[in-house]
Amino acid sequence: MSEFNSELDARGLNCPLPILRAKKAMNGMNSGEVLKIVATDPGSVKDFEAFCRQSGDELLDTQEAEGEYTYMIKKG
Repeated sequence: MSEFNSELDARGLNCPLPILRAKKAMNGMNSGEVLKIVATDPGSVKDFEAFCRQSGDELLDTQEAEGEYTYMIKKG
């Protein structure tokens, strides 16, 4: 899980801010590029799954460690 083009620190932010910040970051990226997001909101797991279904982006990986959730999203 080390290959990414851009990184977003969404720690300490609650829904819907992690999604909104991720959407803004993805808008500035090219198709095929990967955004790494680190969040602390437990609700972000379902939020990012839904976000990727709606946006057409690909959720490559989700990990949780010590209350931090890491997502790798590939722009569609």
